[in-house]
Amino acid sequence: MRSGAAAEVIDLCSDDDEESVPVASTSALACRSAPFSAHDVSPCELPDVKPLLYPLHPPGCGALVPVKDEEPVPVPVPLAAEPSEPTRALLPPPRLCRQFWKSGEYTVARRNPDADAPGGRNRLRINPKFLHSNATSHKWAFGAIAELLDNAIDEVNNGATFVRVNKFTNPRDGSPSLLIQDDGGGMDPEALRCCMSFGFSDKQSDAFIGQYGNGFKTSTMRLGADVIVLTQNQKNWTPTRSIGLLSYTFLMETGCDDVLVPTVDYQYDLTTASYTQLLRHNQKLFSSNLAILLKWSPFATEAELIKQFDDIGDHGTKIIVFNLWFNDDGDMELDFNSDKKDVLITGAQKKVKASKREKAEMQNYVANRLRYSLRAYASILYLRVPDNFRIILRGRDVDSHNVVNDLMYRECVLYKPQIAGLTELSIITTIGFVKGAPDTDVQGFNVYHKNRLITPFWKVANNSYGKGRGVVGILEANFIKPTHDKQDFEKSVLYQRLETRLKEMTYEY
Repeated sequence: MRSGAAAEVIDLCSDDDEESVPVASTSALACRSAPFSAHDVSPCELPDVKPLLYPLHPPGCGALVPVKDEEPVPVPVPLAAEPSEPTRALLPPPRLCRQFWKSGEYTVARRNPDADAPGGRNRLRINPKFLHSNATSHKWAFGAIAELLDNAIDEVNNGATFVRVNKFTNPRDGSPSLLIQDDGGGMDPEALRCCMSFGFSDKQSDAFIGQYGNGFKTSTMRLGADVIVLTQNQKNWTPTRSIGLLSYTFLMETGCDDVLVPTVDYQYDLTTASYTQLLRHNQKLFSSNLAILLKWSPFATEAELIKQFDDIGDHGTKIIVFNLWFNDDGDMELDFNSDKKDVLITGAQKKVKASKREKAEMQNYVANRLRYSLRAYASILYLRVPDNFRIILRGRDVDSHNVVNDLMYRECVLYKPQIAGLTELSIITTIGFVKGAPDTDVQGFNVYHKNRLITPFWKVANNSYGKGRGVVGILEANFIKPTHDKQDFEKSVLYQRLETRLKEMTYEY
């Protein structure tokens, strides 16, 4: 900082709600007119907030003692009495642009003090700008939501029976946020830190959809600038509650040069029949992380934070994505208002040129609605929804839609891809005319991978002369690999052969 220059100091180590902070202006929803400068924010010392990439279990810290003689029952954390309506401190006006594709500008205003510590220069460091650039792999907001639904579907192996997608109102400023919650096994403190780190995945079985360990970060950062995760777990017979905050806003406002993820944990204590703070390092670090959570999350007090576990039950995970992104027109990308039972993409609904009757049929068909309606997309997202599992969108179950039932004159075509070194595979493709063909301008193949839709209505045939119009097919291709955003396949030789064969199927049919 220049000598004698005044600068705003953001105190991240205090949970004092009475401090004076600037009031957010209406311009907070638009991009900054002036470029961001390192002098806009003074360095904030956070010596106790350790980067996520440090060892997660230092020797002698955070050990949990298994208790097996009785099954504990979670109860709320006993907290000191607080005012019925606590005074809320508004956050400073955000420095980042609220439009996703323009929010990648990032200037480091402070150097992490741990960088010069012994071994600090030898460890991997991740610039916060990577959070944004990594999220750009998702071109489509619904593709990002699908990643989070995949994680919930994978939890079926741990007893999950539902995933809930809903609007959540940020209690700090009243803005809409996205809530995704499941009743799976939840995560213990170690698992939460792995989830919020980069490139870690323990999903190596074919039973899981996710494989790369990157989906949570790319999807949440694509939907909004910030995400808070609350999870409850009963691993080793000792219930734990863990909370983590991945906040691009926090990193931007403080100008950090490393990705810092504040986390706090609570452990059920049988002697007091309540949850108590689980100190993985020391009380000072816990208090520092909690202060950051209360300053930058939607919850201003620890009581509000803990109350979010009331509807999670004995185990499960709640994800709240807030400070949702805006589109290039300055409108919020996710539309919660036009349809109270759905989530739409603002401005994505396209008008169909056809007669009045044909227009209504085409507009309502799933191939057209899935581009802007989350309910339509979720209805065909999985080839087979697990038994006794529900996808609940804004309080109403999503009914699975089998496109095969829409086809007339169905045929099953056998395809045997030639894969060197592997046993011969047989892929069955169901193909037919969609109802209303050839007047209905719909065509293509729904290609699934491990039960998950990758390419909806993939147009492999050129229909400039009417060829392929109204022809739709469905197949599951586990022999080719999807891209990381699960919206396309890697352009391998096997992929090219499949594309050629599907084109031939269309013309032959």
